[in-house]
Amino acid sequence: MQQRKKIVAGNWKMNGSLAANAALLDGVLEGLGQPACAVVACVPAPYLAQVQARIAGTALALGAQDMSAFASGAYTGEVSAAMLGDFGVAYAIVGHSERRQYHGETDAKVADKALAALAAGITPLVCVGETLAEREAGQTEAVVGRQLAAVLEKLGDQASGMVVAYEPVWAIGTGKTATPEQAQAVHAALRAQLQSAGDAVAAQPILYGGSMNAANAAQLLAQPDIDGGLIGGASLKAADFLAIVSAAN
Repeated sequence: MQQRKKIVAGNWKMNGSLAANAALLDGVLEGLGQPACAVVACVPAPYLAQVQARIAGTALALGAQDMSAFASGAYTGEVSAAMLGDFGVAYAIVGHSERRQYHGETDAKVADKALAALAAGITPLVCVGETLAEREAGQTEAVVGRQLAAVLEKLGDQASGMVVAYEPVWAIGTGKTATPEQAQAVHAALRAQLQSAGDAVAAQPILYGGSMNAANAAQLLAQPDIDGGLIGGASLKAADFLAIVSAAN
């Protein structure tokens, strides 16, 4: 079986400024070198040009935090996959829990976005995850399974081009983290679901996105089905982000 690629993707969320971005990127690039894993910065759309210029020729790849399901047209405020591609974007987060929660994004909408990303040559980072209430009700695997199934059905044989990120909603920005064993159990269930779509799909990385940080990254990444991280707050501090990259290497 081929070894799965490790990916560490930083999600800056709605943070940054021209000056702060420059300082953060300087710090990350100074210590990044040529890592064995893929390293991505998912930045706010207004800063794509700034970051594209700064990371040119480095090992840091550019990512977006969201994108439209539509190719073009009368969709005020939307950004299409082709527009992201103009800035060298290689990855796009779709279905982040904050988009689902605050913007009403459905499983079907997330699947449409994933398909649009692939059509533009962008790798979708498809987020799935359960709330605390869903976990306490024993619905974790049912919820993430439903979310992933919608994307697998939409993508068909193109599903081998996506990356899945498991983000337990109750562990995002709360300081709570799933134990490595809790996270692995969900990742294993997701892997089995990917396997049902074929070996090529099952070979894609599954990232963990619930408050991974410099202190817990090594334990989480030691789990057999955790292939990297979707990093929130820790991606805004160069030293912390680099420590996670080091753990993934």
